[in-house]
Amino acid sequence: MSDFSMFMKKNKKVRENSFYPATKNFVDEAGEPLLWEIKPITTEEDQRIQMECTKDVPIPGKRNQFRQKLDANLYLVKQAVTAIVYPNLNDAALQDSYGVKSPEDLLKAMIDNPSEFSDLLSYIREQSGFEAEISDEVEEAKN
Repeated sequence: MSDFSMFMKKNKKVRENSFYPATKNFVDEAGEPLLWEIKPITTEEDQRIQMECTKDVPIPGKRNQFRQKLDANLYLVKQAVTAIVYPNLNDAALQDSYGVKSPEDLLKAMIDNPSEFSDLLSYIREQSGFEAEISDEVEEAKN
C-alpha cells in the first residue's frame, strides 16, 4: 500500500515554463530568433477555453433542439494566447502597433506565416501534455 502523503501538493512536480522561437520574423542583434516564453496550460484553463469556444447550434429539422459544437480553430488560438507569457499579448501598445484589439488577433498578426503558426500551436499543446494528435490516434486504432 502506498503512502497517502505522497499525494500532497508539496510532492507534486512543478511544470516549468519553456522558451520557443515562435517565428523567424523577430530576431536579436545576432540575427537569432527571439524566444517566446510558454507556460503549460492547466486543466482548469483548458476547460474554461473549451466552454468559451463551444456554441449551441440548431439541429436541422428539429425545432428548438440544439447540439454543442466546438470551434476548434478558436480553441487552439485561445490555448496559445493562454500559454504565451512573453511577449504579453494583452499589452495595449503592442496590439495598437498591429491595429488589433484582441490577443487572438495580435497573435495571428505577429505570426502570419501559417507553417510557423501551426508549429507554435503544436508546441504549446505538446508542452501542456497533449502528446498525440487526434488524427494520429485514429490511424493507430485502424492498424
